Order: sequence, then structure tokens, then C-alpha cells
Amino acid sequence: MNQEPQPPNLMLDLDALTAAVGERPDRQAAWRFIRAFARDWSQHPLTGTDGCAPADLDAAQARLGLPLPAALREAYQLLGHRKDLTDTQDSLLAPQDLYVDEDRGVLVFRVENQSCAYWGVRVTDLDQDDPPVVVRADLVRPTADDWAAWLGRVSVAFVEIVLSEALCADEDLMGWVTPDDDTGLPEDIAATFRRLPFPEYPISQQPGSRWYAHDEIILRDDRGTALFRARTEAAFDRFDGDEEGEED
Repeated sequence: MNQEPQPPNLMLDLDALTAAVGERPDRQAAWRFIRAFARDWSQHPLTGTDGCAPADLDAAQARLGLPLPAALREAYQLLGHRKDLTDTQDSLLAPQDLYVDEDRGVLVFRVENQSCAYWGVRVTDLDQDDPPVVVRADLVRPTADDWAAWLGRVSVAFVEIVLSEALCADEDLMGWVTPDDDTGLPEDIAATFRRLPFPEYPISQQPGSRWYAHDEIILRDDRGTALFRARTEAAFDRFDGDEEGEED
């Protein structure tokens, strides 16, 4: 008897992701997505000891003389000590290392691994529970204000951080896909992968990065090249085999 093909296993909480980035954003849904992702894609789930202590965040506020937005505190209390989720490629600053770009009025919480980019929240937005996040490339001749919009909420930014850091978490399970031209992903991937309900955003000074998933593979399309990560060796072998088959 012929069996109907099974739908691809995404192993992602898409309901939580949709709620986190929707028109009525639910930042608690962002934390649910991250918990599920840590459970299914990392070596072990999040635990109560993986976050920063509230006292450490209180001390950071006192040192800075500024409030930390509720979403930023919640993110640190959820996974502030899980470097495998936040520091594989770039670095989430520890509470004691948070600092303010005084010239431009931005609280910096993340730094690219070669100090070529920085992420933060404008001081004028710190009174918001879940404020926008801005990014700055370390330019040779910076302008008066070279911080640019990145993602619209801290909670959504931490979803991106966890996804992007996961791409580089295991070299044996990651790889690159190069499109045939600059128009987008190869046709076979575009036809089979599901676009994730996540906003386009700039990365490496290029606009329009987008996320996709299919059969235990996550993929970030940076409009010109795409980095993917498999959840398991079996998923990697399936995808890598399909890619080689397309090239033959």
C-alpha cells in the first residue's frame, strides 16, 4: 500500500513565532519560541539557572543610571548565561559590561565577534517595555549618528540572535547555499522551504535577510548567499544529498 508523503518536520514553534512578531506582538511568545528552540535544537533545554540574576541586572541599572527595558531584563533572565545560544558568533554583553555610546545615546548590549558591528537600544527608548533595536557598523569615518534601525522590538531581536547563533553552533551541521544569481534562493529551495513569519531585516549592511525552514533545516537568506543549519546529522545528509543531486 502506498503511503502519503509526510509533511516536513520543521521542529519550530511557529505559533509562538507568529504571535511574537504579529500585529499585536506578544513578547512572552518570543520567550516560548526560544525555550522550544533550545529544547529541540541545542544540547539541552533552558533551565532556571541559565539566566542572569535580577540582582545583577539591578546592579547594571544602578551603574548606568538608566532603566533596563522589561524585555531586555526578561531576555537576560531567561538565557543570559547560555553562551551556546547567544555567543557562538557574536557576543551578548554580560550585565556588568553593558555600556552607553554617549555620543549617540545608545545602550549597547551586543557586539560582533571582531567588533565590526554593535547592537543596542536608544536611551530615549529605554522607558518602553519592548523598544526597537538599532545596529551600527564600525565604519572608518562614522557620521554623527550612524545607528540604524534593525528590528522593531527587543524580544524579536533575541529570537533573531538565537536563530543566527544556532547557524554557527555546530560546523558539522552547517553549510552555505549560493543562488544562481542575485534574484534569490535556488528554485528547488524556494519551492520546498517555508518562509518563516519573521520580518526582513538588514545584516552585514545588506537589506532584506529572510528566514526559511524545511525538514529540520533552518536557513537565512542574505540575498546573495544563504547559511543553513541542520538539526541532526540525518537531516544534514538528506539536504546535502539533495543539493548534490541538483548539481549533477
